This record gives sequence, structure tokens and C-alpha cells, in this order.
Amino acid sequence: MCGIVGWVHWQKDLSSERHVLEKMTACLTNRGPDAEGYWIANHVALGHRRLSVVDPVGGQQPMTRYAGEYRFTMIYNGELYNTEEIRKDLVARGHAFRSHSDTEVLLAAYIEWGKACLSRLNGIFAFAIWNEREQTLFLARDRMGVKPLFYAERGPSFLFSSELKALLANPEVKPELDREGLAEIFAIGPARTPGHGVFRGVQEVRPGYCVEVRQGGVSLEKYWSLESKPHPDDFPTTVERIRALLLDSIERQLVADVPVATLLSGGLDSSIITAAAAAVFKREQRGTLHTYSIDYVDNDLYFQAHAFQPNADAPWVKRVSEFVGTEHHPITFDTPELVSALKTAVLARDLPGMTDVDASLYLFCKEIKREQTVVLSGECADEIFGGYPWFYREDALQAETFPWALLTDQRARWLSPDLQAILRPEEYVSQRYRETLAEVPRLHGEDPHEDRRREMFYLNLVWFMNTLLDRKDRMSMAASLEARVPFCDHRIVEYVWNVPWAMKYDQNREKGILRKAFEGILPDDVLYRKKSPYPKTHNPAYAKATREWLNEVLNDASSPLLALIDLPTIRELVARKADATSIPWFGQLMSTPQLYAYLASIDYWLREYKVSIRL
Repeated sequence: MCGIVGWVHWQKDLSSERHVLEKMTACLTNRGPDAEGYWIANHVALGHRRLSVVDPVGGQQPMTRYAGEYRFTMIYNGELYNTEEIRKDLVARGHAFRSHSDTEVLLAAYIEWGKACLSRLNGIFAFAIWNEREQTLFLARDRMGVKPLFYAERGPSFLFSSELKALLANPEVKPELDREGLAEIFAIGPARTPGHGVFRGVQEVRPGYCVEVRQGGVSLEKYWSLESKPHPDDFPTTVERIRALLLDSIERQLVADVPVATLLSGGLDSSIITAAAAAVFKREQRGTLHTYSIDYVDNDLYFQAHAFQPNADAPWVKRVSEFVGTEHHPITFDTPELVSALKTAVLARDLPGMTDVDASLYLFCKEIKREQTVVLSGECADEIFGGYPWFYREDALQAETFPWALLTDQRARWLSPDLQAILRPEEYVSQRYRETLAEVPRLHGEDPHEDRRREMFYLNLVWFMNTLLDRKDRMSMAASLEARVPFCDHRIVEYVWNVPWAMKYDQNREKGILRKAFEGILPDDVLYRKKSPYPKTHNPAYAKATREWLNEVLNDASSPLLALIDLPTIRELVARKADATSIPWFGQLMSTPQLYAYLASIDYWLREYKVSIRL
């Protein structure tokens, strides 16, 4: 996996700005610690950092190929999982290849088919290609948005990058917040409105979109979208199709020239991936599959079962590892390590994020990186198959807002009265919600209950899943570890999108059809274990530490946070006793201790990034 940056300036020769390009590219060193590369030609400058996974020699970037007398130069972050099929088609059309890298195949595919190549790709990607003949820059992002791609227009300049920090390294992009940016942080965060870059005048290419930049302007085009249509298959056929698609996705994503492992929590999603991967390793005689799990010191002492987390993971990790036959590595962190990584997680995301949920993943990936380069992870199954309570709990299903963030009215009260009046948080959230519902691809004549669930799936795919993919990408890449997500294969998403809820909720169980699809591959007790979210600490020392951090901020007269919040309200929150079983305010994992850390991390972010506010 890699990091990409670029700069087009129609009125300046960028050959004199190499030092700026190098500074921008250096911000992405963690994404690509193995190599760097630059390409500058008059009005265009491209930079690349590489994490070598496939063909370390043949995949060097920026990569240039000629079509006649004209050059096409590409920088690319991602992996193609159908490289050989595309290569075969291109060879039949007369293309010759000097490497076995997917980079060269992707560039040749664009030269051959232009933007139509995107429909042929199975993978995760963000890439940019300078077309010398047309004098255009072409950018594209994968269908699910697994790989990030931000951009900013500044007069005759167009800048883009894998991460916000690289854009901010260019003097043309300032760390400024306007009204929308503040609303994203205080009303929407740690989620982000699709396409919103939070900083003023910064956008993100939305999943399934491509961009063409030419001297006459910038145009965006949606090249992929979900299509709603009647589901033609009966239940047994649907079960078999889901199993075949997922097994194929997992096998494709095990291809690498470096070590590959899986993350294992003992839950349904990671256990399916681990069992399938272990079978491939055995069939291909690749040795023993290594698996990794995360836990926290004294979690066994403080864990209390509740609706969102009914049981601990550790016994289930052991059960699956022994059943499948993996070499398992449990990794345990203590509270001080977790607290110290909270600021690192903010720097990795460039924004206030999911606090310890981010920080713990960063620490986890950092430890895994000592031995591995690629891991497969179970993200996105819940959004695709309906694993969250809000898919089947009627109160959450019918809530006229994002079901993972039901406390917007309370969040509004965190803000100073002046800022409440300016931002109007409840109105902002409602507007974003309505905008998203207006995008839902409808099926004419669909039952109203089924239509509402289609809305819920769309909300989750476009919003909640993107939040988790942001987290996975930034935290893993901050540790120079590539994380692949087999459930995000667009073929799976397209197929399951139209599967009726009655099938998905087989036996009145969340993700019931997915459980059914893997009977015989995993033990029934694992398959039908109640959903348990990503492991977090239950140690009260964490709540104490985050409360103390926020108190330090509130008692610091120089804090930039103080002008934005209602201090008496926040002091009252801090005075409350909080533990890990408090009512979640964002998703299933973020409760009162995470609220303390979120507010404190906003203060840290405002200072560290020298953010200015322009309302």
C-alpha cells in the first residue's frame, strides 16, 4: 500500500517547486516506508511513497508508459485483486509487460480503455494519471472507499493527496475551519459527511467517483452505484452464492509477495476470514496461518456483559484458532499505553476520531507490523448483512436520523450558546440525513418496511462503513501495515444489497444468512455467537485518565476549545461518574470515557494543526 500526492498549477512551472512536493510526500512516509518517487513536468508534479507488497522491483512509481509519442504517468495507492484477468485481456490486445505488478496493469488498462477501465477493476485503489496527450489529470477512488483521496482547488491550482496532512504541507492549503467544518467536528464527528474534507475548501473524492482535471475546470463523475432490483434467487441459491463470492474474495486478497495474516476476534466475520484463509494456506502449502487478537490488561476483571457486548472475546479466539489450526498471537495493552496513543491517533487521522477505538487499533497494527506486512480484517460485514441492532430494533430503525448518533440534541448543548446559534447542529444533522435518503436507489413498488430497511442499509454503507474504513486505513497505514477487507468486494455488496431482509435475518438472527452460508466451515457455537463489537478496554483507569485529560484542558485558560463549548455543561459531564457501560453517544463503542477523550482531542487537534476558525 502507498501514499500519493499531486499538484497541478496551470500558471506556474512546478519544476521550481520540487521542495514543496518533497515536503508533501514526506508527510506520507508511514504509508510507504520502502521507497519514494517524484515526477515533475511543467505544470504537473506527482509524488509517491511505497509500501512494497507485490513485485517490489517492477512496481516502482511514479510509473510512465508511452502510447505512441505521448506519455501517461501514474501514481497509485491500492491493490487489484483481478490483475491476471485484466493482464490477459490486455496481452490479447497487443500490450506487453515488463513486470508482474498490478501498477503496470492498471496503467495499461487506462491507456487502453480510458475511464471505462474502472468497471473492470476488482480492488481497493486511489490513483492519478497524467495524460500528456490530452493535458488532463485523471483521478479515481474505489467503489467502497477503502482507500482515501482528498483534493483542494485554489484558483489555478489543483492539489490532491491520500491524507489531509500532505495537502496542509502545501502553502496554498490552510488549516481553516468554516461553519460546515465546525459542524462536522461537533455535530457529525467522528463521522464525516461523504465528500467533506472538514478543512475549508477541502473535499474528498467520494467512493465510486472519478475526477478529470483540465485547464478549463474540474469535473466529477459517478462511475459506480448500487442498483435496486428484485432478488431472483431462492434461499439455498442465495446462501451458496454468498459463500462462493466471499470465499473467492478472501482467496484473491491473500495474494502477496510478503507475509499475510488475519485479525481474529472470535466473532463471526473474522472467524470466517480466518477459516477460509487457513484452508487456502493448507491447499497451497503456504505453511501455518498466523492470527492476531487484541486485549487489555485486567479486562477479565472489569468486563461486564451488556446489550452491546454480551461476552468477552478471549475464549472465542482460542476456540477458533485451535479449530482452524493457526499460530495465534494475543497482543495485550495496558491503560497508559492506550492513553499515550490517543494523540498519535489524532495525527494519523488528521482529525479528532474514535479516541481509544482508533488508538488501540494503531497500537495493534504497530505490533503486528513487527512480523507481518498484510492482514485481512472483517470490517464491513455488519453494514452489508445487517449486523447492528438498528437494523432490527424498531425504535432505532424508525428513528428519523442516523441511528448510531441519536443524541444530537445533547451534543448541541456541549457548544457555547453563540456557536449553537451559528451551527444549528440538529438542523445540520437533519439536512445531511435527508440528503442521503434522497440518494437511495429505490425499487418501485417495494413494501414500505423493506424500503425503510433499504434506506438503513444505504445509510450504513455510505456513512458508518466509511467511518470504519477511514479508521482502518489511517491507523494501519500509520503503522505501515496493509489491511485488506474481503467483505468490501463490490460483487458481494451488489448482490447482498437486493437480498430481502427476511433472508438476511434468517432464524431471527442478525447476519443470519451469512451464518447459514458458513455452516460446516466453522463450529455452530462460533457461527451463532451473539455479535460482539471491536474489543475495547473496560478498565476504569481509562475513564479516569480521559477525565483528567479533559479537566486539564478545561482548566487551561489558553485552550482553544474553551471558546467553542458551554463550559458549565462540560464541567457537569466531567463531574459525573463514567464507566465503559455508559450509554453510547456514537455507535456501540463510544460512551462517556470516549466523550472525554473526544473533546480533549479536539483541543489537541486545534493546537497541533494550528487551526484557525473563519465563520
